[in-house]
Amino acid sequence: MKKTIYDYTLSELQDSIKPSFRAKQIYNWIYKKYVTSYDDMKNIPKDLKADLIENYPIDICKIIAIEESSDGTKKYLFQYNDGKTAEAVLLLMKEKQKDEDGNIIKSEKYTFCVSSQVGCKVGCTFCLTAKGGFVRNLTPGEIATQISYLKKDNNIAENKAVNIVYMGMGEPLDNFDNVVKAIRIISDLDGLAISTRRQTISTSGLSTKIAKLGKLDLGVQLAISLHAVDDELRSELIPMNKAYNIQSIIDAVREFPIDARKKVMFEYLVIKDQNDDIKSADKLVKLLNGIDAKVNLIFFNPFPGTTYERPSKNSMIRFQDYLLSKKLMCTIRESKGIDISAACGQLKEKEQDGDS
Repeated sequence: MKKTIYDYTLSELQDSIKPSFRAKQIYNWIYKKYVTSYDDMKNIPKDLKADLIENYPIDICKIIAIEESSDGTKKYLFQYNDGKTAEAVLLLMKEKQKDEDGNIIKSEKYTFCVSSQVGCKVGCTFCLTAKGGFVRNLTPGEIATQISYLKKDNNIAENKAVNIVYMGMGEPLDNFDNVVKAIRIISDLDGLAISTRRQTISTSGLSTKIAKLGKLDLGVQLAISLHAVDDELRSELIPMNKAYNIQSIIDAVREFPIDARKKVMFEYLVIKDQNDDIKSADKLVKLLNGIDAKVNLIFFNPFPGTTYERPSKNSMIRFQDYLLSKKLMCTIRESKGIDISAACGQLKEKEQDGDS
């Protein structure tokens, strides 16, 4: 695939576009003003625009579907120039707060969940993305544009900090080089300027790649999609566990450099009668002993065709209470977007079914 303007770091553009200060201007246009056409870049000369149009394509994707939940969650389906699609989600974590005079006390808090691949190789049995198999990796630019397009579509100011989680479609560490480059692009102060501390890699546990990421010491946060406390169940849920078992993941996490103010997040998808019992909770406490960890309990989000069921709220609270009693930080993630196509791959699947 031909590289686009979004696939370059600022330093790469400065090496190839002369005079180099023009590269910074272009970066500002695409990442701070969210411009998607060179015609709208008012301070770029015509001859340079002609070169950019020829050699640095800017029109790389379009939003073809949006679903909005009553809780403010918005799910987007992007279509790239080869016709392939991937999803991104905007989560409204906290709404704007105003005082009695209408002055803003605190602004909104957003988290963006972005995709790193079209499809996925991991094949988790609880994930709809697995149904379509793996198609291709997203380029660094295709990852970065998800963020700039979401900010533009929701009128989010350039200086407004948002949190980024690489936990949409795909396994980010399976697209290692492109995701790492996307992180560098997204965190550039002349671009989106989203600190690496606000970027979280959510992985199903490629332990060798966790170690490789740790050696780069980018400053990103780490979230592990654990979901089970024994290899038998985890291999059923995540077939890749046969190659990267629980112990190898835990060993890699223990070596990963984490900001002293942060914790390693362990995502635990709770499925009725599969992993929601106190025996599993006790095993989880022992497994994470010595790790500065936080457990995020997630209600399984049913989708058409799945045999797994959503757990009861009581069983979730029981599980959480046990972890807290053992001094293991634990939260229950409130389900967002449950009235729309909330599960990964669900909006993509719906659009495909509608076309057939």
